[in-house]
Amino acid sequence: MGWPSLIAMLVFEKYGQHQPLNRQAERFAREGVELSLSTLADLIGHATVALQPIHTLIESHVRTAHRLHGDDTTVPLLARGGAKKARLWTYVRDDRPWNGGAPPAAFFCFSRDRAATNPNQHLAGWQGVLQADAYGGYNDLYRGGRDPGPVTSALCWAHARRKFFELADIAGTVRKGKPAHQISPVALEAVKRIDAIFDIEREINGLDADARLAVRRKLSRPLVNGLHDWLQQERAKLSRHNKVTKAINYMFEKEGRWQAFTTFLEDGRICLTNNAAERALRGVALGRKSWLFAGSERGGHRAAAMYTLIVTAKMNDIDPQAWLADVLARLPNMPVSRVHELLPWNWKSQPLAKAA
Repeated sequence: MGWPSLIAMLVFEKYGQHQPLNRQAERFAREGVELSLSTLADLIGHATVALQPIHTLIESHVRTAHRLHGDDTTVPLLARGGAKKARLWTYVRDDRPWNGGAPPAAFFCFSRDRAATNPNQHLAGWQGVLQADAYGGYNDLYRGGRDPGPVTSALCWAHARRKFFELADIAGTVRKGKPAHQISPVALEAVKRIDAIFDIEREINGLDADARLAVRRKLSRPLVNGLHDWLQQERAKLSRHNKVTKAINYMFEKEGRWQAFTTFLEDGRICLTNNAAERALRGVALGRKSWLFAGSERGGHRAAAMYTLIVTAKMNDIDPQAWLADVLARLPNMPVSRVHELLPWNWKSQPLAKAA
């Protein structure tokens, strides 16, 4: 096994298969190969630097999109006195739902906290539609005086539905031994109405933007308008402390909130949910159970860089380890003008990719 293959295996095992370096070192030792933890960490560091040109091109590709999915998740960061909650953010470009043609990709960022300064910095200079949850840290992006202009908010219907579903989960209520009368009929009806909107979306997935928009205006808009009026009527009958009221308020409580939920009715490129970003973060959520924490800020930034590469490779249906090994072998002799040939969507069409 050559060095590029070894390093690619270390990277993919750590960030793609959630195997910390200490476990990899133990496995090598059992096979009679003594590689210290510090040596493995140095190899990961060298790989991060070597692969930076690819990471930069992926980030540039994502930032040229008209529409992005955004989300974040916690990452325990080792700090004095114990671990603190740091964050991994992802921004995903995925034009496949509307057959946009651009390759899918995701880039990740690491931060020590969840302050609004982080998404402001990550998306500085970018303008378009951001599909995300209702986290207030994105609000600066939506302000009218922002340079180069305000980002358009498109909120996630899966988040809104989840709040009603938890109050209408018949199977879950029975499983927990709670009486059936605790199931909210209003929440159950809300779920049914929202599911009817999702049914339409499944039928138009993969159509071009104009076709999707036409169907939404004809079929989805009447359902959305009916849901709006019905929710308003039901909220007027409920106590403000009722859990269903809180679920309804999630869609109305702040100025512009309902408008952000209905942005998809004006643009066929917008999705109904933010599931693309949640899928990109799934590996991080699984990995936390294995590697427990990031050892330092530098380790957090390395993780963000590697998740950018591995998740983007998976989104383009290529083997991340094979791709990384080939890229690490070819990149040192690759002219800068041809580095783009190693991007996942370009690489997989090359004969060397098939061999790898």
